[in-house]
Amino acid sequence: MPRYKLTIAYDGTDFCGWQRQEPRELDAGNVPPQLIAGSFERDGEKRLQLRTVQHAVEQAVMQIVREHVTIKGSSRTDAGVHSKGQVAAFTCSGDEDGASADRSKGWPISRGTDRLLRALNGRLPDDVLITGVEAVPAEFDPIRDTRSKGYSYTFHASRERALWDRRFVHQVWEPLDVGAMRAAAAMLVGEHDFAAFAASGHGRLTTVRTIFACEVSTPAPDRVRIDVSGNGFLWNMVRIIAGTLADVGRGRIAPTDIPGIIAGAKREEAGPTMPPTGLCLEWIQFGPPGAGKFDEDGE
Repeated sequence: MPRYKLTIAYDGTDFCGWQRQEPRELDAGNVPPQLIAGSFERDGEKRLQLRTVQHAVEQAVMQIVREHVTIKGSSRTDAGVHSKGQVAAFTCSGDEDGASADRSKGWPISRGTDRLLRALNGRLPDDVLITGVEAVPAEFDPIRDTRSKGYSYTFHASRERALWDRRFVHQVWEPLDVGAMRAAAAMLVGEHDFAAFAASGHGRLTTVRTIFACEVSTPAPDRVRIDVSGNGFLWNMVRIIAGTLADVGRGRIAPTDIPGIIAGAKREEAGPTMPPTGLCLEWIQFGPPGAGKFDEDGE
């Protein structure tokens, strides 16, 4: 049975995140209509199918392969978070030589990944795009085989509102001291206990993570971008790093305070959790299938 790896880009604005969500209607609260993909009944209870990227991609895949599949993603991005490089995988019917017990189902390797990519994109909503399809070994696991990930967070630092790309930046109304932010960012690099940079209820056994790089740049006038890569991220970790560096840029936290914030391991000593708007999953890198373990993160 062939297994396919998908690289997925999406505008997360109108999604409830990556992971499929099917709450009871009574528990759903005031979910905006644009975030509801449908409704159904289960065990006599009415449930809502919230609009998530996983559900959208699964629906497109099932239309193509004409059988039930489950899409497994590497990163559980939160509501409103964007992606240029999410990676997911699924297995379907179809032998490698093109033979299948039921030729109407599945996608044999012989049909080609280019055709599969075009077919999937023709059935996806406008805010999701498959940018790559690759046949992978049956044991490929997009969570366990992940070795590193890269995220970006972009600020629009100006008294003038962002317009054309306002869905992808977070507005701050004052200038940011980029030099101070760079000095602070450098102190986050390395293996540390990032408990101060994790949302409560993160659910992980350890808060120790390794940051490979954390850089601050100015890609355009009034724009300040943070790029951070590491071997794993805790819930809201990048958004809290962004909030902490923004406070450094505003002069509320000194760069030299960063080692003490890390050592103190207290969430209240770090900066605020930035909104999801400016956050983007940029890329994911993988190692050999089954070679190690990686915790699925939520950003």
